[in-house]
Amino acid sequence: MFDFITKRSFGVNLLAVIVMFFALALLFFSMLGFITKHGQQQTVPDVHGKNVKEAIALLEKAGFEADVRDSIYVDSIPGLAVYAQTPDKGAQVKVGRTIYLTVNKTVAPMVKMPDLEGLTFRSAEMMLKSMRLNVGDTIYRPDIAANSVLQQLLNGKKVKPGTLVAEGSNITLILSSGTGSVENPVPSFVGLTYAEAREILSASNLNAGTIIIDPNVTDTANAYIIKQVPTRKNEIGDFNMVRAGESVDFWLSATKPVTDSAAVQKPVEQE
Repeated sequence: MFDFITKRSFGVNLLAVIVMFFALALLFFSMLGFITKHGQQQTVPDVHGKNVKEAIALLEKAGFEADVRDSIYVDSIPGLAVYAQTPDKGAQVKVGRTIYLTVNKTVAPMVKMPDLEGLTFRSAEMMLKSMRLNVGDTIYRPDIAANSVLQQLLNGKKVKPGTLVAEGSNITLILSSGTGSVENPVPSFVGLTYAEAREILSASNLNAGTIIIDPNVTDTANAYIIKQVPTRKNEIGDFNMVRAGESVDFWLSATKPVTDSAAVQKPVEQE
């Protein structure tokens, strides 16, 4: 079977091998352009915002492969819509290249609500963005720490740190506007329950400061205020003044104190 090889000299066989090698190399390089589709370029179509099935069909029709590489949640486009594509629209690439797609999720993933209270507005905004949450309404209220977050709300209700909320949720921030410029007399809280005092504080744009509670108190809301700082009047009888946003400290007791208005008057002795 191999007589035609064995009967030839080594030099002839070597020459034949060299000729065959160059012939195959020439054939390979001549077909390389066809194999790699050299010079065949196509403009990448725009599939942003299209449903993923429609986008894949459009890309394949244009001569490209398509692959869903990643997913994200954006509330401004429908679920399963293409959010991003790589290479981007208008790029000139070889026919047959794979176009990678990032698709919008159908259901918003849940994230833990961060603790924003006490942060500056800028820091709170950056933290919300990092959690893929949005800043909703901003409401200002008088308080000493200007432009800091006093409360965080979701759908009008206070949301605690660690609560699971949907990505893209709008978080309302209650921010401090600083103290007011107008001074008013300190309200009198002694003799009121803490719940009643809170209502007056809110109406006066004041805050509860340090709360010292007697050990006998079992219900803070219905405990009585027996002392406040600043007091209603100072030692010389003048009213102490406060500005909106300032705080009042309270001492709470289970026993209602006897105030001047509630003091028992001694009967007048008849002559």
